[in-house]
Amino acid sequence: MEHSVEAITFPNGPISMAGNLYLPAGFDPRGSYAAVVTVHPGGGVKEQTAGLYASRLAEQGFVALAFDASFQGDSGGEPHHLEDPYARVDDVRAAVDHLQSLPYVDAERIGALGICAGGGYAVNAAMTDHRIKAVTTASGPNIGTSFRRNWYGTDSDAAAVPTLRALAQQRTAEARGAEAAYLPYVPAEPDGTTPRDLVEAHDYYLTPRAQHPNAKNKFLFTKSVSRIFTFDAFHMVEDLLTQPILIVAGSEAGSLWMSTELHGRVRAPKKLVVEGGAHMDFYDVPEYVGRAVEEAVPFFRENLADRTADKTADES
Repeated sequence: MEHSVEAITFPNGPISMAGNLYLPAGFDPRGSYAAVVTVHPGGGVKEQTAGLYASRLAEQGFVALAFDASFQGDSGGEPHHLEDPYARVDDVRAAVDHLQSLPYVDAERIGALGICAGGGYAVNAAMTDHRIKAVTTASGPNIGTSFRRNWYGTDSDAAAVPTLRALAQQRTAEARGAEAAYLPYVPAEPDGTTPRDLVEAHDYYLTPRAQHPNAKNKFLFTKSVSRIFTFDAFHMVEDLLTQPILIVAGSEAGSLWMSTELHGRVRAPKKLVVEGGAHMDFYDVPEYVGRAVEEAVPFFRENLADRTADKTADES
């Protein structure tokens, strides 16, 4: 018997969130399950890599929830095509709210797994929401840092200033009636200067490899960039993240430096797994997704284990 998938909605304040809930084979609504929220990359939707990881986790006995970010995909929120890191983190909290409302999910056994920017969002959510008992990242950069310092991290934060000046000019133009401007998540036409990971991101998002009609490859310039540039997914991670973390990254990924930085800063129980492969390989390439899942499943089983028997023994 295979796992099953249910299309659901759940509230996030005034916004209706769209999700896919993955249930394990032999699912018993009277049972008690560990659950994992999977968080999609910037520009992604629930039907892509977040759904792939959710399905793989369901195959291993977890309830898993993949969802579209607020202002994106099938979820509500206006203006649409907004990439707001602070809202993205709050989306994870709302997903945990929903899982805790389900009678068959053990409210004390919920984890989060994020891919690409979703990894940073998952970490930030876990730092400030300790209902999340364990967190995993796959190719997980810090979106604010990567926007400011470039994909390889070779610039200083001050490199963001010219873009912020352009943003100010565009905001003034829009205040005077100009059309809203959008930026692409991935290059529409990569060239010889495009980093390998972003060339492969173009292949993932804009070709039949994983293209989806709800992933439009655009986000609002003025309303998104000002939020992204001031966001630091790992701010105070040394002190606020006390839950165990598994960090999976590719040895050939241009984003590896952010995964190693995160691992170096975390003081909680941690494990860094570096596999051969590039950033996008952990989105859908069977070998690399398989390795990530091979690490994530025992990690979540250990850290989302049912401690009821232990507590009963301690109390007796």
